[in-house]
Amino acid sequence: MEPTAVENWSPTSWREKKALQQPTYPDPDALQDALDRVAALPPLVTSWEVETLKTELAWAARGERFLLQGGECAETFADCRADVITSRLKIMLQMSLVLTYGLNTPVTRVGRFAGQYAKPRSSPTQSRNGQTLPSYRGDSINGRAFTPEAREPDPQRMVQAYTTSSLTLNLVRGLTDGGFADLRHPEYWDLDFMEHSPLAEEYHSIVTAIEDSIDFLETVAATSLDALERVNFYTSHEALLLPYEEAVTRTVPHKPGHYNLSTHMPWVGKRTNQPENAHVEYARGIRNPIGLKVGPAMTASELTDLVRLLDPEDEPGRLTLITRFGADDVGDRLPGLIEAVQSTGQSVLWICDPMHGNTEKTDSGIKTRRFSTILSELEQTVDIHAAEGSHLGGVHFELTGEDVTECVGGARGLKEADLERAYKSYVDPRLNYEQALEMAFSLIRKVRGTGG
Repeated sequence: MEPTAVENWSPTSWREKKALQQPTYPDPDALQDALDRVAALPPLVTSWEVETLKTELAWAARGERFLLQGGECAETFADCRADVITSRLKIMLQMSLVLTYGLNTPVTRVGRFAGQYAKPRSSPTQSRNGQTLPSYRGDSINGRAFTPEAREPDPQRMVQAYTTSSLTLNLVRGLTDGGFADLRHPEYWDLDFMEHSPLAEEYHSIVTAIEDSIDFLETVAATSLDALERVNFYTSHEALLLPYEEAVTRTVPHKPGHYNLSTHMPWVGKRTNQPENAHVEYARGIRNPIGLKVGPAMTASELTDLVRLLDPEDEPGRLTLITRFGADDVGDRLPGLIEAVQSTGQSVLWICDPMHGNTEKTDSGIKTRRFSTILSELEQTVDIHAAEGSHLGGVHFELTGEDVTECVGGARGLKEADLERAYKSYVDPRLNYEQALEMAFSLIRKVRGTGG
């Protein structure tokens, strides 16, 4: 059944609503010139890819796939380098292969990159030594340097963000089609961290079992399993900077409606998810699958309103609810929201973001997250869905393939004193390569233990 037209919607209708977290550009003509340039550039993704992802997300909602969404808290133009992109992709692919084996379920991979250049901020301004300037909102808006020139929003950065997204996506596509994370090449893996874990033997047994399974299948088939060398990979970013999102929203021949063709899966963040405001207005009209961040302030009535507003036709794969409560609040908040969505009779994909509700500051003022707390929210979420007759169909992580020290804990036992060794994030702390892979193993262990 073809989707019907979205009532009273256009790519510009968000402009009639209250738009939060938007910068103020000093020159309207320069802003329009930049938007016109972005709108004229070729699309980064195709509507066919978008629809394929939507189908896979519908399967995940039914328990027939699992969604792994992960990547940078905020990309930077400076990190559009082969080594950074490669390491980020490597950990995503390796995590997905571990999850595919451990959960006995195909995994859909969605990167939180190739477009994640804008970030919401808790305050529009920042003060240092008596000087107050606009907050850094991501490279697509302004610069990190604490100067009036850098912090002034520059619309040409949107053009650079689009170009940099294209370069990133080009390398990702080349790598995912070329056997980059092939399990038959153990030299691609760095599993030294396992030796520091009390679960080391169990972790190694999983890896050995994966390798043995591949060897067995290749022996039976009497050929190489080339399918292991080529994988689908999708992109996502928070649809935060609405003038930019409008510029990349387009129609395509022989298909109804409008698509955001800068990404496969845009999402609406916790700070901008009000039903009456501009971000939800924009998201309700595009044909992409939509993610919606659900935080501890969300009420049951607000969530059911959003479900009906963003997915009025109950389209399979359309809506993904990304919960992020914090380990202390998930037990109180999540069950009622699951029950509220169940009462609508609509099908959604539930996934857990155990990162954003568990951010804290050390005594020295450094932002961090604890591996144990992240894992606690994830494990509680698995249990809650099982108790409510629901299904956790995916996870959402901020992670990097680099050897950063931003989150404490994990098998290596990183402590607060280790954070300054390699703390590189300008916004939020990320799991490093070892912690991210360990999280995948831990999730397998939890799901197997609950009989999932």
